[in-house]
Amino acid sequence: MSKYQVDNRGYYGPFGGAYIPEMLYPNVEELEQQYLQIMNDPSFKAEFEELLKDYVGRPSPLYHAKRLSDRYGATIFLKREDLNHTGAHKINNTIGQILLAQRLGKKRIIAETGAGQHGVATATVCALKGLECVVYMGAIDIERQAPNVARMKMMGATVVAATSGSQTLKDATNEALRDWINNPVDTHYIIGSVVGPHPYPDMVARFQSIISAETRKQLLEKTGQETPDIVMACVGGGSNAAGMFYNFVDEEAVRLIAVEAAGHGVNSGETAATTALGKEGVLHGSRSILMQTADGQVVEPYSISAGLDYPGIGPQHAWLFKSGRGEYVSITDDEAMQAGLRLTQLEGIIPAIESSHALAYLEKMTFKGDETVVICLSGRGDKDLDNYMKYFNL
Repeated sequence: MSKYQVDNRGYYGPFGGAYIPEMLYPNVEELEQQYLQIMNDPSFKAEFEELLKDYVGRPSPLYHAKRLSDRYGATIFLKREDLNHTGAHKINNTIGQILLAQRLGKKRIIAETGAGQHGVATATVCALKGLECVVYMGAIDIERQAPNVARMKMMGATVVAATSGSQTLKDATNEALRDWINNPVDTHYIIGSVVGPHPYPDMVARFQSIISAETRKQLLEKTGQETPDIVMACVGGGSNAAGMFYNFVDEEAVRLIAVEAAGHGVNSGETAATTALGKEGVLHGSRSILMQTADGQVVEPYSISAGLDYPGIGPQHAWLFKSGRGEYVSITDDEAMQAGLRLTQLEGIIPAIESSHALAYLEKMTFKGDETVVICLSGRGDKDLDNYMKYFNL
């Protein structure tokens, strides 16, 4: 058994578990007892794989970015999750969870969203399956991600503004959890990242593991080897990174690099660099590493990227960081924005600002020349055009 995957108690090393109010216990217990059985059912697998192929458009391409490779002196591949239906990796998980919710007999779906990509992906699968959809989104994120809000509403979802705290992803998650407590019987909560109480971190990672499963096959075709030297992804809660790392985590020779958002700088007071600043604690139902004050209050995160604007990381990431298996680094707003423009002008691909954080770390690396690097391009930049335009005065 992998020492980096979840154990039968729901923990990754010392991280994970289910720290939940008593009112939520039946919901989480029902999921925990049934998720693996449902996911391993042949009819579930067949429907999941068919939708990934015919609806999402998988497999997503593994693209050799030649001009980017020339710039950095390594062979760089981009795993093109931006080409999925709805424009990001989030759809992999929402397809899986909507099929799970149907098999559990749920009639109503709730979700939280930051950048809006998970909200769009949830609204999409609810429209596909004809289920009621309520998405909680921070009031600030509603303003900065207006196109995604419009998409959700077009799909028939109700978008509810979270107006407490920093009015971003953390607060939207709090509101969604409150809703779930009040509607325990008919409602399934589609959590969008590898966070929350067990079994969510494991369940979401399994649905996203398609990213690295495809990458291994595609690398073999392109290079003759299934494993690269380096795998990179951005990390907020960490679902695209969890999916990108999943099938490489036990290959100790493969470097896993996770890139967090430093905002205006790690020590600026306006940052989301969790591993650089965080301490162990409990957030949104699991034990992990989070940014908190000396008396345990959650510190408000900041990033120009709404999808990385989260004060913690998923428990598996906490364990990969603490065990030393993963390298956790951070990139500022400015570095990420420049990297986004650089990819656009070198390869004709506009990345989401989240993904730009991973791309930006290439500037801080030195290569011998024979390395193979795979970067998860987790989302497309359409939703961020306004931010790019303002930043670069376009």
